[in-house]
Amino acid sequence: MNAAQHAAAHLRFVRMAPRKLRRIADAIRGKSVREALVLLKFSGVYAAEPIERLVRSAVANAGTNHNMNTDALYITRITVDGGPGGRFTKRLDPRAQGRAYFKRRRLSHVTVIVGEEPPKKPRASAPERAARRKGSHGA
Repeated sequence: MNAAQHAAAHLRFVRMAPRKLRRIADAIRGKSVREALVLLKFSGVYAAEPIERLVRSAVANAGTNHNMNTDALYITRITVDGGPGGRFTKRLDPRAQGRAYFKRRRLSHVTVIVGEEPPKKPRASAPERAARRKGSHGA
């Protein structure tokens, strides 16, 4: 088996805001699949259910299509992107002085990639990198 082998699953047009799904995705990123499924099952957050189904689908794809050991998989990558905006939901929200605004029902696209190797240490966020640079110049 190839060491860089991975399997993916995609969930498109989820009727949930990307911000809510990203909160769950950040919690399971880099964890083993077994640990991630336990977190998703008992998190009590509404957004965890579609991500749990997607992780199970990615594990099934890994076992069926790529002959990978499903007991030793890690979530190497998970992304949540925004879907199409409010042009599909034409709901009006009444506002002051006879005006009306369109309500935006946000949609999301989620991608999960699982692999047999644990992911490398994630890159530090931009503020952490800036603080590290400042600290090295001051000494």
